[in-house]
Amino acid sequence: MGAGIRLGLDRVRVFLAALGEPHLAAPVIHVAGTNGKGSVSAMASSVLQAHGLTVGTYTSPHLQHINERVAVDGKPISDLQLDQLLLEVEQRAGVWAAQQDTDTGASPPLTYYEAMTVAAFLHFARARVDVAVIEVGLGGRLDATNVVNPMVTAITSIGLDHTTELGPDLACIASEKAGILKPGVPVVVGPVARDALRVIRSMAGGLESPALVWDEDYQARGTPRRWRWTQGERELTELHIELSGQHQVENAGVALTAVAALEGRLPGFQIDEEATRLGLRAARHPGRAEWLAADLLVDGAHNADGARRLAEMLSKLTRYGRRTLLLGVSQGKDVRSIAAALAPQVDRVLTTRCAHPRAVEPGDVAAQLVGLSCPVMPAGAVEEALPLAREGDGTVIVAGSLFLVGAVRDLVGA
Repeated sequence: MGAGIRLGLDRVRVFLAALGEPHLAAPVIHVAGTNGKGSVSAMASSVLQAHGLTVGTYTSPHLQHINERVAVDGKPISDLQLDQLLLEVEQRAGVWAAQQDTDTGASPPLTYYEAMTVAAFLHFARARVDVAVIEVGLGGRLDATNVVNPMVTAITSIGLDHTTELGPDLACIASEKAGILKPGVPVVVGPVARDALRVIRSMAGGLESPALVWDEDYQARGTPRRWRWTQGERELTELHIELSGQHQVENAGVALTAVAALEGRLPGFQIDEEATRLGLRAARHPGRAEWLAADLLVDGAHNADGARRLAEMLSKLTRYGRRTLLLGVSQGKDVRSIAAALAPQVDRVLTTRCAHPRAVEPGDVAAQLVGLSCPVMPAGAVEEALPLAREGDGTVIVAGSLFLVGAVRDLVGA
């Protein structure tokens, strides 16, 4: 299997056809977005499962174990099953690739992400899931998951991230993410900027895809522990989610609207109020505004929009002692924007790194934060930096990278 990012669908689509098109075996909710798509996928899956459906969920990246990416009814695929599937994919891809180019006898191998995506489709087909919730990995239009024929699509948010691959502005990024839209298939749109919404509306109109737009066609209002969802004349009140942060109410609204859009499209499916309540309450999404201890909050905020949402949450929390931001980022991230959004809510920043090949060295991160409104200090690898950050009274906020969050969860035994 090849490494790195390689956008494009033709290779994966042809290979899946050779496997019997497992990606078409189950109805799909396809979820894209800069931030929130993992939370939306988790909540939609939980609600569908509470309705008695067998649900496959494919997400990326993982926090601690690669198995997290492929789950059926919330249970990650086993090590044995995943190893066998990836070996099968690799072997069959090798034979297939050699047949694709009669001149050279070879075709580029599947990337790691493409192989995982194919393995997920095979797993769901063999498990005979009733519905699959598929999260886009990068962008949308050229992401390997975009071979599905969904019943519903969702775009959770549009922000500046992966600009090298997706374009320099919100309109370009919106166009790439809206590439998951399909003719006549409803798209649920979360809170997005006007320029992004204009692009999505235009693309949806061209495909005659009904657009269900935040604050126009549906609303979610309240706090995570008590909120209500409305769509037209339909309303559900006194809803509860365990996920923290006001932005998770917005994500829950997107998830519930996407599930509701299955009515009339997924045979026999109708929203049941009690099952919906149970599913929303049961939904979990580790590593997102998650308290691992009374003094330790972790969040996968890895771009400016995510950092602003975390900062908004922090602004509403009572301060107890000193607040320390333990910050680590991956290559290519706008660390200055992330730190600038969070700096007003913390007293100091300690920069760190986890043992991931794309992690930026703490000194290099700190060098990009000269002149920040609070003190910045490199603190070494996360194994040494976390105890240092937790010395004395106060709160430690870990952010900047999902890989870093996963490493911290490992260190504290979460």
